[in-house]
Amino acid sequence: MTIEDQIAEGDRVVTRWTARGTHTGEFQGIPPTGKEVRVAGTNIDRIADSKVVECWSHVDELGMMQQLGVVPVT
Repeated sequence: MTIEDQIAEGDRVVTRWTARGTHTGEFQGIPPTGKEVRVAGTNIDRIADSKVVECWSHVDELGMMQQLGVVPVT
């Protein structure tokens, strides 16, 4: 996983990240394909007392499924 950007203001931290890996085991009922995938996402965390107390996430799951060949690229 690579942190592309991270910005903090007040009690919020925004992280834009990219994860890379190889599909070697069953995932969401999909048998291993051996394909390499790259998935991007963004998290917004709210911090209180030095702990993450809330998290909002966006992950490009459609792009990942297209890379695995489960969903056609249109």
